[in-house]
Amino acid sequence: MKKQSLIKGSLILGVAGILTRFLGLFFRWPLIMLIGDEGIGYYQMSYPLYMFFVAIASGIPIAISKMISENNAIDDINGIFEIMKESAILMAILGTGTTFALFFFAKPIISFLKWDPKAYYSLIGISFAPIIISFITIFRGFFQGLQNMSPSATSQLIEQIGRIIFGVGLAVILLPRGIEYSAGGAAFGATAGAIMAGVYLFSKYKKIKKEYGIKKVKTNPDVLSDILRIAIPISLGATVGSIMGLIDSIVVPQKLLEAGLTNMQSTVLYAQLTGKASVIVNVPLTLSMALCISLIPIIAENFILKNHVEVKRKINMSMKMSAVIAIPCMFGIFFLAEPIMRLIFPGRFAGAGILKYLSLSIPFIILTQTTTSILQGTDNYIIPVINLFIGCFIKGILTWILVPMKAFNIYGAVIASIIAYLVSSILNLIAMKWKLKIKLNVYEILIKPAYASTLMMILVLISYNYIYKSTTSNGISCLISIFLGIIVYIILIMLLRVFKIEEIKSRFRRN
Repeated sequence: MKKQSLIKGSLILGVAGILTRFLGLFFRWPLIMLIGDEGIGYYQMSYPLYMFFVAIASGIPIAISKMISENNAIDDINGIFEIMKESAILMAILGTGTTFALFFFAKPIISFLKWDPKAYYSLIGISFAPIIISFITIFRGFFQGLQNMSPSATSQLIEQIGRIIFGVGLAVILLPRGIEYSAGGAAFGATAGAIMAGVYLFSKYKKIKKEYGIKKVKTNPDVLSDILRIAIPISLGATVGSIMGLIDSIVVPQKLLEAGLTNMQSTVLYAQLTGKASVIVNVPLTLSMALCISLIPIIAENFILKNHVEVKRKINMSMKMSAVIAIPCMFGIFFLAEPIMRLIFPGRFAGAGILKYLSLSIPFIILTQTTTSILQGTDNYIIPVINLFIGCFIKGILTWILVPMKAFNIYGAVIASIIAYLVSSILNLIAMKWKLKIKLNVYEILIKPAYASTLMMILVLISYNYIYKSTTSNGISCLISIFLGIIVYIILIMLLRVFKIEEIKSRFRRN
């Protein structure tokens, strides 16, 4: 199968990720209009538990991707499909167990976490997703290991379209029964979308299996041991990361009550943080995750072949790509927080202040993601887990202390997130320098993108204010200014030779 370069693979997944996020906004718009911030609060409460499962399961596709890439490098085709068989058994057990636990123990879970009882229907709605997601992650890991990102990208779009159609449709149908029922119907959309994506990926997988002439795959316990050896540390790291979201869902509503807010007010603020601000911040994080997914199998392949020069080149390239994504996104969201919120959530744009300050976490989250992928791709699995755990511990302590303080309330959770990822990213950088003896070009990686971002932001602010005075339309002003900003930023990146045109062309032609 033809491989895709780091830039091409990242671009394919990045474009799909951005389209998926924008499609997600088409899911959010009618949902917010239907059930408001209160309903979004119920809907969002179930998501951290679902994401906790996704985090636990996330180590498996990354392990599959890495192992398949290594087997593909030495042309061990049978080994590739042995990996798929063992991982399918493992994920079937994990997915079924999680679905069973969420469905049958929903009420005890809600009682234990002290959530609003009306969140029950959202938890039930999303409880069916884990068993389907389990198999989707295996197939995505398979194609990513072969360094073909197109099936994964297409499946993301299919999954999101299914989520919109079924999620919004069920929300409308169930709304007469109550907001909580409508939120539950919306949550079930995740399962429907996953089924559609799973059918697509399975058909692509069967086609590849037929091309390789594989009919029967033997069971190999040693492969399962290798999967677990790689997956467990990665899953632990992802689980620790998802615990940050779980901390917000458990601690923030309770501590807001201690700050003197009512149950309704705390639910609304929590919805503004997780259902609005975090959704927008997650858009640039999608590009970063696309880079990380492409990065691990490519670095793993060069690492196992002991091509150390290429490994260091890929690391510098990926760090540069991370900065090029992170810095302008932080600037743009910070300075245009309210216009963006008005554009995406017209009429219900409360929470712009939360979005503004949450945007400061973007560079540190992206840096943590990228450095974690680099360390994992070079067989350093435990170090990023420890570093993220330290960040998570700091997040928990600061959230516990700051949120009940009236001077901070919901902003305490934002501050805690920024500091947590700042610490984790710094510790990962120290580990990279220590383990890989890598020297990063700070001027190329940081200074040039920061300079281009500053010039871009000045132009964006000038154009926004000028267009707004002429049209009095926030939507037109915001969209045109952002579009101009993207064009100018790309030109500046090229003029500053952050990426050389020859280098990009060679990367696309590669393989």
